[in-house]
Formats: sequence, structure tokens, C-alpha cells
Amino acid sequence: MKRIAVLGSTGSIGRSALAVVAEHPDRLHVVALAAGRNAALLAEQMAERRPLAVSVSTPEALEGLRHAVGRSDGTVFHVGERGLSDLACRDDVDLVLCATSGTAALEAVLAAIACGKTIALANKEVLVMAGALVMDAARRHGVEILPVDSEHNAIHQCLHLRDRSEIRRLILTASGGPFRAVARDALPHVTPEDALSHPTWRMGPKITVDSATLMNKGLEVIEARWLFEVSPARIQVLIHPQSVVHSMVELCDGSVIAQLGVTDMRLPIQYAFSYPERWGTTLPSLDLARYGRLDFAEPDEARFPCLALAYRALEAGGACPTVLNAANETAVEAFLNGQVPFTAIASVIEAVLDSHSAAGGNGARDLADVKAVDAWARSRAHELIVKVESRSLGV
Repeated sequence: MKRIAVLGSTGSIGRSALAVVAEHPDRLHVVALAAGRNAALLAEQMAERRPLAVSVSTPEALEGLRHAVGRSDGTVFHVGERGLSDLACRDDVDLVLCATSGTAALEAVLAAIACGKTIALANKEVLVMAGALVMDAARRHGVEILPVDSEHNAIHQCLHLRDRSEIRRLILTASGGPFRAVARDALPHVTPEDALSHPTWRMGPKITVDSATLMNKGLEVIEARWLFEVSPARIQVLIHPQSVVHSMVELCDGSVIAQLGVTDMRLPIQYAFSYPERWGTTLPSLDLARYGRLDFAEPDEARFPCLALAYRALEAGGACPTVLNAANETAVEAFLNGQVPFTAIASVIEAVLDSHSAAGGNGARDLADVKAVDAWARSRAHELIVKVESRSLGV
């Protein structure tokens, strides 16, 4: 029986994770649940899973949760960033699924690693912000980090028991998002609703917009560099609209190993929960005949400059990936709020990276450095967004 803490239980990944738990009650047991502000859904999850501990992000959410659950039957309540780490480090937790975002998730992952917990990582930002710190900590503590992102999960499966010296190239596939075939001159006019209409996956709003800009794939390139110890030049992205091939590995002899499957996040989550075993599932088998064809194409970086910006940040190293991630999160939020057009997302990110380089930005040597760089980049991005918004309003 694996005892699990689910950080981000009310999000799409967290809900899928609890569905996997429900399918394997004799193998998986939820000890702790953490959520943001969705007290109503967390209360429902508590009633179903009976966790020993829960955490929410704010005192207001905690008050709402206590009101929703009434009697807690001994459940321990936590709140804030510290709450995530408290849940992750419980003695009765074996595996921590991290599906929350931001520096709070990074702190929780580092705390869990220090406590020797296996990490199922669904938050790519953790490795984008602090890949060197996290992987160094994992090596020192002998902790395994199992990727939940479908692409990295696929690569992990392709590389099972293979020596890293056999890798020639990693190939990450991307659906291309909702604007894959949209004319470049039409992109400044697309709406948040357009961007959230993903053709294949059902995800949260931020990651769906990232898929529309291809920044999601750029972040995955950075994540893959740290997970699999491969240089940026050996990580390729291909557009694959059908999303059947989740990623591929080219080996040193030219052979290409691919992982295929239905587009359902329960599969990579179950793989991370069951590893190194494999368990059965009630999900349908992949029907290749129904697809008839599988297409692949090079990404159009002129139309989607965020991918090139991610490679730029990775190759520059230091704190540049932290800057990239913070600027992107800030710009995406502004787009979703109607403050800036879709194409301004890349423009803001590039300008913040330029400012960081011009200031001679140093690397992020520890968690304090990461937090400082993250805060600076968000502040700088906000300044630029205000200028963009002012111009669009004719101010």
C-alpha cells in the first residue's frame, strides 16, 4: 500500500489522481490533500477519501473549509505555503504528487526530497525555476523524481533501464494548440476564450494558454534537460496534432522508441503511482485504426516565438529560466484578464529577459535567490504590461 499526499487535489491533475486512487483502493491510500481556495470541492474530496491532514492556501479558504466539513473527525488542518511542506513531510507519506504551482510548490518539493519522499512531479515550473537545485537535492538524498507530464512520462517509459549514454535525441511532441493553423496576422486578435479551446487536452487555463503559445513545450524542454541530463541541442520539438505519440527517444544507433496512448492524464499518473510496477486500468485501449494517420511537423517559431525564448533562457543558464517562467506566468494572467493581446505574452517575456541580461543577472544558487529573481521578474513584467495596456487604451 502506497501512502500518498496530493498537493493540488482540486485541479485537473489532482482530480485525475484521485480517480486513479479510487480505481486501486487496495494499492493506494490518500493520507493528505492540499488545495488552493476551492473549499467546497476539497470538502467533497475529504468526505470521499478521509485524509488525515489537509491544507489550503489562505485563512479565508480554511474558514470556508471548516464550515463546509463541519466535524473533522480528527483531520489536521494546515494553511499557507508552510502547509504544503508540512503535508509533504509527514512520516506516514511515501509519495508526494506535486500538482500545485509557484514557489510554494518548489519549497514543498525540496522539503519532501529532504525527507526522503518519492516525488511524482506534475508541476514543470519546479524544474524550470530551480532544476539544478532540485536534481542536486534528489541525488544527495537518493530520491526518485517521477514525471507526470505526459511527454516526460513517455520519455521515462522509453528510457526504462537504458543507460543515458545510449540517448542521441529526445523528441517532445506538441499538439500545436488551437492556433496551429491560424494566420500569424490574426493572432493579435484572438481572445482568451479562443486560447482556452484546446483541441485535444482538458487542462487548467494557464497551461492551456501555454499550449496555445507553445511556451508549454518550451518549459518542457527545460524540464527534460534536468530530468534526463540531456543538453538543449539534443532536445527537439515536433508538432503532432493527434496527440497519440506522447514523445520519442532516438537512440545512438538511430532507432526511435515511442510511447503511444490515449489522451488521458490518468495513464501517466497511474504510471508514476505504480512505478516500477505496471497495473491494469479500465481506460480504453488505443484504437490506431480510428486515427488512420499520424502527422508530424516542425514548429513555426516565427508564429510562436515563446518556444525560441525558452531555448534562449535554457542555453543562457543561470537564473534565466526562472525569469522566463515568472514573466510568462505574469503575462498569461494579464492576457486572461483582458489586459494585453495574445501576442504581447511573448513580447513581455522577451523584454524581461533582455532586462535581466542587461542588468548582468546572476544565477540562482539557493531557494532565496530563486525567490528574489522570481519576484523581480514578476515586477518587471507588471511594469511592461501596464505600458502595453496604456498604449492599447490610447493613454
